[in-house]
Amino acid sequence: MSEEMAELSSLGTALRELTRRVASLAEQASTRADDELSSELFAVERALRGAGRRLERLTTPKGRR
Repeated sequence: MSEEMAELSSLGTALRELTRRVASLAEQASTRADDELSSELFAVERALRGAGRRLERLTTPKGRR
C-alpha cells in the first residue's frame, strides 16, 4: 500500500471514530429533548458519514466495491 493510501486509510479510521462520537452526543441530546442541538449533531453525523463513504471509495480497490 502506498504511503498516500495508508494515510487515507488512517484518516478513514479517525473519521469513523469521530462519527461515532458525534452520533453518541446527538443521541444524548435527543434523550434530553434538546432538539436544536440533537438536530445539528445528527446533521453533522450525516455529513461525516458521507465523507467517510467518499474516503472509502478512494481506498477500496475497484474490484472489491
